[in-house]
Amino acid sequence: MLTTQSELLKPLSNEQLEQYHKDGFVIIKKGCSADLIDAFNRHIYELRSTPLDETPDWARTSEKARYSTRLFNPHQHDSFSRQVMKLPIVRGALAQVMKKEAVCVQSMFFYKEPGSPGQAAHQDYYYIKNDPMTMVAAWIAMEEQVDVQNGCLWVIPGTHKLGLLPHGKVKNIDEHEEWTDETEGIDLNQQIPVIMEKGDILFFHELLIHSSNRNRSTDRWRRSYVCHYIREDSAVTLREDLREKYALI
Repeated sequence: MLTTQSELLKPLSNEQLEQYHKDGFVIIKKGCSADLIDAFNRHIYELRSTPLDETPDWARTSEKARYSTRLFNPHQHDSFSRQVMKLPIVRGALAQVMKKEAVCVQSMFFYKEPGSPGQAAHQDYYYIKNDPMTMVAAWIAMEEQVDVQNGCLWVIPGTHKLGLLPHGKVKNIDEHEEWTDETEGIDLNQQIPVIMEKGDILFFHELLIHSSNRNRSTDRWRRSYVCHYIREDSAVTLREDLREKYALI
């Protein structure tokens, strides 16, 4: 666990930075404390467990989707979500990768209860165009174990160097959400699973091809908190709902 101010400001070693630029992703082990994750999980669960007619509009959903899908942009409305978005270790790692301060433009809390579908292979830039292109995702594992059985991420190392590839209709709706699109023109057999433990933080490039499969466990969720950040001098284009920048200080 990184604890000193200097470690938090520059949590990535030179080797980790080299890995990020080579592969398009890097993991900081135990970057977020278990106590904070437990508190955040309870907070989101309590929020989602509120009777639907008492739930804030921004967090409202159907009874069926209450825990099976994601909660969009809680950082825009919820102070706890905003504080987790601002973790000093995340701010420090992003500054190392971007060489400037980062700002947040999107957050998602994924429930992924047993049986929930995954998301087909895609590149984040396809959904969130930004200029100049600087976006990095920080994906915090919020379960004791995130693995193939409960629907971990899969990535294709180095694909962030290919540019934006075409995306089309999802092919396997038994495995993946049908309302998203899927990367085309790439051999998905190259995917590797990203096995993570509670508190690990995965940082990955907006052009890295990644996906997840259905949660095949019978009693394990795959909760995660994912925020998308751009460099402070960048801007989201096309998406009016993501234009606002949230500072990390």
